[in-house]
Amino acid sequence: MRMGSSLPLNPRKSPRQSRSVATVNAIFEATLQVLESDGPARLNTTRVARRAGVSVGTLYQYFPNKQALLFAALERHLAMLADAIEKACDENRSATVEAMAAAVVKAYLQTRMVQAEVTPALYLVAREIDVRQLAEQATQRSETAIEAMLSTAIDGRLIDPHVIAQTLTAAIYGTVPAFCPRVLSLANSREAERQLTVMFSAYLLAQRGDAPPVLR
Repeated sequence: MRMGSSLPLNPRKSPRQSRSVATVNAIFEATLQVLESDGPARLNTTRVARRAGVSVGTLYQYFPNKQALLFAALERHLAMLADAIEKACDENRSATVEAMAAAVVKAYLQTRMVQAEVTPALYLVAREIDVRQLAEQATQRSETAIEAMLSTAIDGRLIDPHVIAQTLTAAIYGTVPAFCPRVLSLANSREAERQLTVMFSAYLLAQRGDAPPVLR
């Protein structure tokens, strides 16, 4: 059962002045800290407000309830991932497919590392709150950016950049998050990046129009 499925999830207002932006940023940072220390089940608005150094009333000016706060935290996390992938794709147009694969993997993993301690908790939150629209927005942004990049590959035309972009995006937002918590530590991050780059590169090389047929 999804918690608070009937509660409003949209923020009450958006920060406009620099002081308000700083307050909301402090609330988000405090949310991540409480998630890390206490977990999603024990997180509440009182704990977050105390950690952020603001009153509960101030927090409620922006977020009407705990669920709206967690929804916004996950929204920000997914936006960070999509932003990073879009930037990597823009910077690697007209590159080789192997360079493109490496760029996407690096962008994703580096963004995950920024919130490595709390990302598993955020994904637990996603199981409890209906975030399908957020996930769809992030994956659509990533698909569009990856497809545009793949269409400019300099070492061979890819058979169907649209389908390939969908497949890579599905792996990034589906399979890879489950893989990351087991290996994504400071000690293992380089090896995780290498393994995922090899996997993505091999897939892209096999999708070139001049690639040899796959043996069965």
